[in-house]
Amino acid sequence: MAAFLALTLFANAVFNVAAWPTFLRRVAKDPRARDAAGRATPFLRVHVILVVIALVLAALSAVGGVLVLLP
Repeated sequence: MAAFLALTLFANAVFNVAAWPTFLRRVAKDPRARDAAGRATPFLRVHVILVVIALVLAALSAVGGVLVLLP
């Protein structure tokens, strides 16, 4: 059971690290991301916060996976 839990946590970490930065690059290129003066809009800020949270969760998942495997 521990191996399954660790594998699930590692898979979650890999998915988050692979998917979210790509998503953020696409959001940053969206015309709604910047106003006429080039400043970040709430649209971009909210998505940056979501990506940061997802990457923190990825790090916690990776640490949790390692902790599950330790004796």
